[in-house]
Amino acid sequence: MNYGQFLNMLPEVYLIGILLLVFFWDFFSTKPKSEGAEPVRRNLFNSFVVCLMTAYVVLCFFVTPAEAFGGMYVSTTAAHVMKIILGLGTVIVLIQSKAWITCSEVNGQNGSREGEFYMLVVSTLLGMNMMMSAGHFLLFYLGLEMASIPMACLVALDKYRKLSAEAAAKYILTATFSSGIMLYGLTFIYGVCGTLYFNDAAMALTGGLNRTMAIMGLVFFFSGLGFKISLVPFHFWTADTYQGAPTSVTGYLSVISKGAAAFTLCTILMKVFAAYVEHWQMLLYVVIVLSITVANLFAIRQSELKRFMAFSSISQAGYIMLAVVGNDKMGVAALMFYVLVYVVANLAVFTVIAAVEERYNGRTDMAAYNGFYQTNPKLAFLLTLALFSLAGIPPFAGMFSKFFVFMAAANDGSFGAYFVVFVALVNTVVSLYYYLLIVKAMFIKGSDHPLPTFRSDVNTRLALALCTVGIALFGICSCIYDWLYAAA
Repeated sequence: MNYGQFLNMLPEVYLIGILLLVFFWDFFSTKPKSEGAEPVRRNLFNSFVVCLMTAYVVLCFFVTPAEAFGGMYVSTTAAHVMKIILGLGTVIVLIQSKAWITCSEVNGQNGSREGEFYMLVVSTLLGMNMMMSAGHFLLFYLGLEMASIPMACLVALDKYRKLSAEAAAKYILTATFSSGIMLYGLTFIYGVCGTLYFNDAAMALTGGLNRTMAIMGLVFFFSGLGFKISLVPFHFWTADTYQGAPTSVTGYLSVISKGAAAFTLCTILMKVFAAYVEHWQMLLYVVIVLSITVANLFAIRQSELKRFMAFSSISQAGYIMLAVVGNDKMGVAALMFYVLVYVVANLAVFTVIAAVEERYNGRTDMAAYNGFYQTNPKLAFLLTLALFSLAGIPPFAGMFSKFFVFMAAANDGSFGAYFVVFVALVNTVVSLYYYLLIVKAMFIKGSDHPLPTFRSDVNTRLALALCTVGIALFGICSCIYDWLYAAA
């Protein structure tokens, strides 16, 4: 075997290097004898990992499309752009999570779990990269499992909370069932095509042999990946897992994992199942309408903020998949732009939730935000900006991301596409209503015991600053969408 082919996988090789460096740092570093030196060591560790991940994002800008191992690994320009987007989101998560991962409630009294957290995060990102750059169903499945199993460990990382272990159990069980369903679908595809390479399978499916078995394989494959994206009716694990997982992990799970799975599904549908576009488009119509509508209706009833954001993420997943309906380059660009905006907006919300949770005895219910503007006006204002962006209110970036998604779907020109776009537009009004419930609690509702005024730590302020800049600029700078369209 020519090991030089690994040079065509520079982003993945670099992530493996980060894993090794973090492992050796965590293994050989000793706890300082003086208590005052321990915060310095932890700051250095966090800064070290953040710098490595920032360098990874920069590296992805200069990597060119390449293939390796006979076409099993195929990295396109669009895949590199998604790696940049997800890498930026991971950097924000690492910055935002420092206050949580260094607290004694997580680490206990006799050790530190920072190294475990950083290694698990990088491991999931490595799996997502392999999944997005796969040219073979076997490599795709390996990447999917490389991302799913460490994610379950991240959900259960806070071992001192019962809900965290419960959330991890629900996540790993549903991930196991979804993987089984997906593998069952892949057996149908292999039975029809006689190969698992994407290009060869696409050519075989174009021949039209045994269409019934091929359609069954498509449905089972779509169902398995629908669990990862938490599309309705494959969403039942989402609310409990989001509520029980640590808030920083919930933010990571809601945007990075979802974005990678959505991009991969888009790629495989357009590349492998191009001959069955009318079938998977109809499947998408039903799933998108259900995801957006059901999630919005359930979000209105939520009083726990992390469960609220869980149903919000299900609805956002429906909007993301709406871009795939167009089945063209415009849809891929719209999907990438939506994920980019969704990363900064959603992580801004979870950064504020984590800051309030840390200072309010772990409270994440919506009532904890009553009168929040009176005591912490800056955080309330930034949270409002993020919620408005998620709702698609102009002039924030969320409005432009929804516009591009609607335009890409309507470009298909069919009645079904127009109907789905109409339903999505109506649901935008519904989503605005339930996002405003949080704004109402912060600015209008009063509280006899509001959260006292507090000053956020440096990492929280930096994460919020990055997210706010993204919310404000991504909609104004149209060149970003042009760049994504050229890469699609």
